Amino acid sequence: MTEKNLSIEQRVFGFIRKNRLMSRGDCLLLAVSGGADSVCLLNVMLSLREKLGISLHVAHLDHQLRAEESEADAAYVGELAKRFDIPLTVSKADVNGYRKEHRLSLEEAAREVRYDFLAETATAVRANAIAIGHTLDDQVETIMLHIIRGSGICGLVGLNPKTSRRLNGHQVNIIRPLLEISRMETQQYCLENNLAAMDDSTNLSLEPLRNRIRHKLLPELKKYNPGFVESLLRTSAIAADEIAFLDSESAKVWELVAKEQNDSVILNKDEFDALPDALKRHLIRAVIKKLLGTLKDIEERHIEEIMGVSGKQAGKYINLPYGLIFAVEYGRYLLGSDTKALCPYPEIIGESEIKIPGVTPISGWAVETSITEKVVDVDNRNEFVAYLDADKCGRSLTVRSRIDGDHFQPLGFDTPKRLNRFMIDLKIPQTWRERVPLVCRDGQVIWVVDYRIDDRYKVTADTKRVLKIEFKRV
Repeated sequence: MTEKNLSIEQRVFGFIRKNRLMSRGDCLLLAVSGGADSVCLLNVMLSLREKLGISLHVAHLDHQLRAEESEADAAYVGELAKRFDIPLTVSKADVNGYRKEHRLSLEEAAREVRYDFLAETATAVRANAIAIGHTLDDQVETIMLHIIRGSGICGLVGLNPKTSRRLNGHQVNIIRPLLEISRMETQQYCLENNLAAMDDSTNLSLEPLRNRIRHKLLPELKKYNPGFVESLLRTSAIAADEIAFLDSESAKVWELVAKEQNDSVILNKDEFDALPDALKRHLIRAVIKKLLGTLKDIEERHIEEIMGVSGKQAGKYINLPYGLIFAVEYGRYLLGSDTKALCPYPEIIGESEIKIPGVTPISGWAVETSITEKVVDVDNRNEFVAYLDADKCGRSLTVRSRIDGDHFQPLGFDTPKRLNRFMIDLKIPQTWRERVPLVCRDGQVIWVVDYRIDDRYKVTADTKRVLKIEFKRV
């Protein structure tokens, strides 16, 4: 019998078995909104309950966004649970208030609040997994969303049949039994089984990007290629195979390259730099997912920014979503949210005088200085090396950390600027700012090491002697 001749129940059962979505004895929390997809999911899982050897619990969240419609949805789901004698958990949430508090789009806020509710409910009822009514159409729309947002090759995979995520402090399994069933099929299924699914009027709004993809973009693309959806899904399947291969390769090199330390991951610089670029990118994603539990909001541009600074000198760093930082250290890369632990600068104690010319050990640094009697070609590629006008600097320079009231005139600026504002504008993490070495003349900052010299001490055509200062970690 071909798949087309199989009932939806038979197809879903085969999909569950193929992807090992559940085991006998499991308790399944069904997320039921009242729409055709979730009502179809409820009825299908009811029909398969004994065959799969599972128990069911229904969960419904009133987002309080559609007034009487929302109340009607909750009442309908309650009637279904009562009719089928399934335990039910219903709750309400102020999604609009959450959206304003966290500065999210309405769609993002609704999703976060809904998943937090489902995670709490799953934990409370001891469910082994949360079943979501995502369909084939949701899969296609999600892949298109990822492409538009620039999620890279991983975004082509779209929704997985089964994922494990940490939500609201709870580790939960999320399964999608209807992922090979179309939205049209769920609607037809509800009609054939006398299930009067509720209509959500917000699905017609063109404000959410997903709805514009559904109602505008996909119909237009199908005009160019009637088989566009099938082509997209084939591409997704190929991408999934390649991701699986990269997953296995990443696992092989993990012990060699990566080391977990508290809330951070340390990457051995030499070992990481020797990897092929494709594996580097995948390993970075794997590290981020390990730290965050998800790759949500991690776009390809973030990965490319990290690739762009890897191989560069120590002190470089990238700010990532959710407070993550990628930092270049000496001999290693650091990825984590503990900015103090990730700081590439050793702590500076007190104020130390620099020997000119010569080498001065200062708080984990070796500061080397030399004077050239003629103007040299200034190489500004290494931020730990500065070329200054020796006569303007004099021979009495010191190194210290910042103090309140520090000002300097950054190279290229016409007027002085508060050092604190300069650091804020460059997005230097707050916990790093106290450790950035400052070279001073008579207490005045003339070089913020790793960032900028003072414009008034730069080498010009009138410079007679050049002072070179280099900071090296020891």
